Amino acid sequence: MDVAIVAAAIGEPARARMLLSLLDGRARTSTELAAIAEISPSTASVHLGRLADNKLVRVAKQGKCRYYALEGEHVATALEALCVVAHAPKKFTPTTPERLRLARTCYDHLAGTVGVLLRERLQSTGWLRDYELTDAGRKNLDALGLHIEPSRRRFAYACLDWSERRPHIGGALGASLLNLMLQRRWLARDADSRALTITRAGSRELHSRFGITFD
Repeated sequence: MDVAIVAAAIGEPARARMLLSLLDGRARTSTELAAIAEISPSTASVHLGRLADNKLVRVAKQGKCRYYALEGEHVATALEALCVVAHAPKKFTPTTPERLRLARTCYDHLAGTVGVLLRERLQSTGWLRDYELTDAGRKNLDALGLHIEPSRRRFAYACLDWSERRPHIGGALGASLLNLMLQRRWLARDADSRALTITRAGSRELHSRFGITFD
């Protein structure tokens, strides 16, 4: 598919707002996306049709409702990278709201300061090398209860974080780590945004298990 065509589909402000709202991995109705983009429902339907035609979003029907989500992780990765380009001044000064900067979802994996620190700790402790688990990493994550089923999905890769300008972990490993932290209630989802709250238990466990400390 021609890059210019896809770029034009993303580049319209209302469509860009809708796409960025879907970076939290959740599906939304066209009515919800219209409100986010500040356009009429009929206009939103036209925009969503173009996004679907360019394979940027997919739609699922459930009863009378149609739910829209990003077509896949590759779209989320491209959007996150574009955020880096769009927000990059000559000298980097973080402008992201603190709540989003600390911890948030990037599609289905962990982003923000916590996501970047986690990647750095897994690499510095020798658990992760070239985005593959070492024997030590596999043993320690197994002990933590994290088991990743074999699949066609990329196991792990560097996803550039738009608020930190350093990579966090994308792929199956990143998604599994986020799911584990949500299940253990180390993190809690924000109802209205991509932000994640670190619970008291999460602060304690992230420090004791990964050496991640918060001021």
